[in-house]
Amino acid sequence: MTTLIDRPASASPEPRPLPRSARVGLADLVRAGLAGVVGRPTRAVLSALGIAIGVAAMVAVLGISAASQAELKAQLDKLGTNLLQVGAGKSFFGEETRLPKEVVEMVARIGGVRQASGTGAVANVNVFRTDLSNARETGGISVLAAKLNLLDTVGASVRSGTWLNGAIAKYPGVVLGHKAAEHLGIDKPGTQVWLGAQWFTVVGILDPVQLVPELDRAALVGWEIAEQKLRFDGHPSTVYERSDDDSVEQVREVLPGTVNPQSPNEVSVSRPSDALQAQITAQNTFATMFLGLGAVALLVGGVGVANTMVVSVLERRSEIGLRRALGAGRGQIRAQFLTEAVLLSGLGGLFGVLLGLGISVAWSVNSGWPITVPVVAIGAGVGASVLIGSLAGWFPAGKAAKLSPTEALATA
Repeated sequence: MTTLIDRPASASPEPRPLPRSARVGLADLVRAGLAGVVGRPTRAVLSALGIAIGVAAMVAVLGISAASQAELKAQLDKLGTNLLQVGAGKSFFGEETRLPKEVVEMVARIGGVRQASGTGAVANVNVFRTDLSNARETGGISVLAAKLNLLDTVGASVRSGTWLNGAIAKYPGVVLGHKAAEHLGIDKPGTQVWLGAQWFTVVGILDPVQLVPELDRAALVGWEIAEQKLRFDGHPSTVYERSDDDSVEQVREVLPGTVNPQSPNEVSVSRPSDALQAQITAQNTFATMFLGLGAVALLVGGVGVANTMVVSVLERRSEIGLRRALGAGRGQIRAQFLTEAVLLSGLGGLFGVLLGLGISVAWSVNSGWPITVPVVAIGAGVGASVLIGSLAGWFPAGKAAKLSPTEALATA
C-alpha cells in the first residue's frame, strides 16, 4: 500500500524567474533611432538645422582662415622675410633728420647684406595727367628718385613697359606705381604726364608691390634727372636691403650705428614682412571670434534637439509602455532614445560639415587662394555634434526609461 504524502495547504508554488530582456545590438539601435527620426521628418530637419548651421560656421571659418593663411605664407616664402627698410627718424628735439648721401653704399658694405637700394623723396613736386589739371588734386602721389636696382631689391615687377636703366635715368622718363597709374588714368606706357612743371614720358607701370606698398602710389624717376631737373638734394629718404636669411637679425642690430654712428637712435629700421605676419595673427584672432559664434549656434541647436526629444517622449508614451510590457528593459529604452538624439544631431553635423566645406572651397576659388581642407575642423564638427546630441538626449532618454508599463499605457 502506497502512502501519499500531501503537500501542506499553506505551501505556495515556487515563483518563476522574470524573463530577461533580450539584448539589443547596435544595428538594431541604429534602425530604431533612424525610424524615430524619419518618422517625423519636418521636426527632425528643423531640429538638425541648428546643429548644421553651427557646424557649417565652424568648418567654413576654419577653412577660409586656413586658405588665407596658406596664401599669405606662400607670399612670404616667395617675397622673403629678409628685407629690411631703413628710414630717417627724428632728433631728440623732434626735428626731422636726413640720411647721408652715401647711405646706400654704406649699407651695402655690411657683412651679410646681399643687395642695397634706395629711394629719395623729391620735395614740392607733384604729378598730374595734364598741365591743365587742378594743382590741389594730387591724388596722394609722391615723386621719388629711385636707384636702378630698386626692383630686384624689393622684389617688384613691371606690369607693362620697362624699368629705369642707365639711359632712361638721365632723361625725363617715369615709372608709375599701379595705384598712381590708375589715378592718372594711364594703362600703357608712352603717355606723357605733367611732373614738376614739365613733361615726363611714362616708360613703365609696376605691378602691386606687396612688401613695399608705398611704391604703389609713387612716380619713380631716375636719380640723375631728379637732381638736374627737379632740384632733388640727393639724400635718400628710404633704404632697402636684402640680407642672408640667417643674418637678418645681426644686420638689423648694426644698421642704426652704420647709418648714423653719432646718433643711431635717429634711424628707424623695420621689416616689411612683419605686416604680413601681423595679418596672419589678426586672422587667427577673427577666426577665434567666429568660432565662438559657431559654438553658440551649436549650443542653440543642442537645445532644439533636447526640446524635440522631450516632445517625442511625451508623444510616444504608448510605444514606450508597449515595449516595456513586451519585456524591454529600462536600459534598452534609454539606449533607443539616446541613439535617436545622437543620430539626429550627427546627421545635422554631417550636413553642416558638407555645407561648411562647400562655402570654404567656393570662397577660396573666388579669391584665388589654395584650397585647404581643414581636417581638424571636420573631425571637431562631427565630434561636437555627436557630443551635443548625447548631452541633449540624456535627460529625455532617462525620462523615457523611468516610465513603467502601466503608467505609460494608462496615460497614453
